[in-house]
Amino acid sequence: MPNNFRLAKVSSLLKKEITLILQNDLENDLIRDYFVNISKIDLSGDLQHCKIYITSTAKETVRKEIVANLNTAKSFIRNNLGKRIEMRRVPEIIFKEDIVLDKGLSVLKLLDELKNKHQDKNYEDKDANS
Repeated sequence: MPNNFRLAKVSSLLKKEITLILQNDLENDLIRDYFVNISKIDLSGDLQHCKIYITSTAKETVRKEIVANLNTAKSFIRNNLGKRIEMRRVPEIIFKEDIVLDKGLSVLKLLDELKNKHQDKNYEDKDANS
């Protein structure tokens, strides 16, 4: 089982190379039309399986379609990875949507709403006391 340094190094290399493949080699209009970013890579300890989390500026329905297109093209991407990097075996890959950004935005929205309600209540209290 590889150590954490090796996992981090291989994950970083995979992220870099997959990003280049998405930008330069993959001919998919949907992926090229929207900003698609690899936010995180989860690589198994035996380097055989890789989950690639992506974010995009697209709406939720389009993001799901982008993930589906990437999973359809994963054999092409994996084949190109094999040509670009020296590994005994290129890991099986699966693309997933990273929903952390959406969750963060919804939390910020809720905090803004609470702040506005609190400010409105303070304003009403001041008017009542005047």
